[in-house]
Amino acid sequence: MNRKKWLNLARVLISVGALSFLLWRIGLGETLAVLRGANLRLLLAAFGLFLGSLVIRAGRWAVLLYALNLRVPFRRLVYLYFVGAFFNSFLPTGFGGDVVRALELTQDTPTPAAVGTVLVDRMTGLLVLLALGLGALPFSATYLAPWLVWLLVAVAGGGLLAGGLLLEGRLLRRATAWLPERFSLTGSGPLGRLYAAITGCGWRAVGQALGISLVFNLVNILINFLCGRAVGIDLGPGYFFITAPIISISLMVPISVGGVGIRDWVVVALFGPAGVDSNTAAGMSLSIYAVSAAGGLVGGLMYGVQALREMRRRGG
Repeated sequence: MNRKKWLNLARVLISVGALSFLLWRIGLGETLAVLRGANLRLLLAAFGLFLGSLVIRAGRWAVLLYALNLRVPFRRLVYLYFVGAFFNSFLPTGFGGDVVRALELTQDTPTPAAVGTVLVDRMTGLLVLLALGLGALPFSATYLAPWLVWLLVAVAGGGLLAGGLLLEGRLLRRATAWLPERFSLTGSGPLGRLYAAITGCGWRAVGQALGISLVFNLVNILINFLCGRAVGIDLGPGYFFITAPIISISLMVPISVGGVGIRDWVVVALFGPAGVDSNTAAGMSLSIYAVSAAGGLVGGLMYGVQALREMRRRGG
């Protein structure tokens, strides 16, 4: 078994182990009782919003592609985002869907543009998420351990700085100009062509993508709010605005499958100080995963149907 397979196995074991230990500690029966009593209408509304969020993110991707004068049909981008959601939900990495989207898009665009726009698409979403998380910290620091506050500051601040430098372009090009062509961000080497696609989108398109990312993150906060209300958490939307970015940031650590286990511990830790019992908080976390996994299954179904069509076309 190679190193990559060992890492994927480790992620699966971490997810199963973390969730199992949490449910053993707080009580599996009590958590299942919370889930059985969940408001299905609210969960369905959250599911609808999740599907809508995929369309929103496809629009963000389209803006970046159009800035490079690449006219990929919008329905194609929506399809790829749904497929990416499937791989993100069930593969032992949070970035599996991005790889699939990039590989699929190489059928329609040059490889550097496909990979570059996927990276910028992901980056603009993360930058807004990090900014929201950093902005929420002053209101949530009293609910978090001091080490976690400083960790979030370091992650968010470092991420914003790194993202800004990567999108700015000139500094990193000068810094790598002396390297051999295959390692330099300038010239016609593979990294140079990729970086040209990343920076070629332009600040206007990046600004539009950041605005769309803000809309997406607000939708994500509303999804968390609906899942919380569905299991009986009676807190105002403001608390979810504070906690949702931190929950999402916890999913950036690629040590689990779809955030299972890691997100559950974070949600329990964040909502406990607000008076929410552990079983209800865990129920909310599992509901959020159920909503995203259901959306991923829609993408998996679409992917399967498309594969069957391709097989029939080649067979015919």
